[in-house]
Amino acid sequence: MHLASFRSVVAVAIGVAALAGCQSYQSSPLDPEAYESSWRLRTPSDEAVRAFAARLAEEGLADAPPFDPDDGLSIPEAELVALVFNPDLRLARLRAGVAQATAEHAGRWDDPTFSIDVLRITESVANPWVITPGLAITIPISGRLAAEKARANAAVSVELDRLAEAEWRIRRDVRLTWAEWSAARLKYEELQQFVDSMKSLTESTGQLAESGELPRTEAALFSIEQMQRAYELRRLGGDVAVLEQHLRTLLGLSPEAPIQFTPILSLGVTADSEVGDVASRNLSLARLRQEYEVAEQTLRREIRKQYPDLTIGPLYETDQGQSRIGFLGAIPIPILNANRQGIAEATAEREVARAAFETQLERIIGAIAAMRARATALREEREQITDHLAPLIDRQLDDARRLLEFGESGGLVLLESLVRAHNTKLHLIDVRLDESRAHIELDYLTGPTPAADPKSINPAAESASEVTQ
Repeated sequence: MHLASFRSVVAVAIGVAALAGCQSYQSSPLDPEAYESSWRLRTPSDEAVRAFAARLAEEGLADAPPFDPDDGLSIPEAELVALVFNPDLRLARLRAGVAQATAEHAGRWDDPTFSIDVLRITESVANPWVITPGLAITIPISGRLAAEKARANAAVSVELDRLAEAEWRIRRDVRLTWAEWSAARLKYEELQQFVDSMKSLTESTGQLAESGELPRTEAALFSIEQMQRAYELRRLGGDVAVLEQHLRTLLGLSPEAPIQFTPILSLGVTADSEVGDVASRNLSLARLRQEYEVAEQTLRREIRKQYPDLTIGPLYETDQGQSRIGFLGAIPIPILNANRQGIAEATAEREVARAAFETQLERIIGAIAAMRARATALREEREQITDHLAPLIDRQLDDARRLLEFGESGGLVLLESLVRAHNTKLHLIDVRLDESRAHIELDYLTGPTPAADPKSINPAAESASEVTQ
């Protein structure tokens, strides 16, 4: 074979192989204007949310009333909206897609290697060229590729568990933010009522002061209290607006999206769970358990790497016009390296993964015990306020009003009673908020119930996400 002909054959073969196996690049520039426009058009009634709610209802996974956001969002409905639109969950699903893409192409054979040696004989001969092309194929007899595939599949499971954990965390954040917004809204309404009542009392006490039935100093205290509380009302209104925007951000909705929230402080009761239940239900532990499996598969892969793979292929040579056909083969001898470093590192990483799971189990059990103690203390405090303190303040307030009506100079007593009654209501709202937080954290730490476990909305992933409560 002449050199020119051989070069042509090689060029054609390489060109065909390149065209068959390579992909072409396509640019995909960012378009912030188009994205912002579509984001601002989102509403809780979008078809994507309704379809997700319908799918959960069909599968019997959503223990909640039918999805109907038109009459205002409830907490379960808001959680469904967040699962569809929350920006953090969108990123988590895309990261899970990266792991899925890696797993789909893991464990493939290495591409064949084409090589060519071209020498020219310096002496004057008829055919001075010595050409030796070869094609090497690596046959994975070590089992390394199967181990890589198993590790990639375990990594996908980690990302799906991480996604489920993120979904559960977002649902907790929605409940916590909803409780904080509800408490701020209830405080605002209570303060609005107090300011309105102080307006009428300021007018009446002012008239009593004008007629000499009440000292002007006592009447002025009503006006001062009313003005101070009016300032607080404006500040609290700003807090309500900020918390509402935080809710919209969690739900993935714009500030202008048509949506109506209903204030509620839920005091759901979390059933006691044994250690085994927590270990199987807590989603952080589920993710760490799967990360330990990745560490196991990583060690298995590194161990398989110490065994050699076989490289074989055909060999052709032309020397001074004479052609030779042969065979090439190579196999490494694992006596110097044997992947000792990789095996040692993977063994150490496996111990780290084991400790991460075990120590997290300790933390969660301790956190659950602490949160239960806090919930019990807050429940007792709430009961003491509603059963004992509030009736006393109500009676004191009635007595003070009668004193003022009878002209017995009960202005200071009435003002103090009004302030105490108002502060008690605000404190009760705070206690109910803290109790709601405790129960929400208990639900989060315990994990979703296995009986009602919605699938992730990512079509490529089935995550043990959450139960709608």
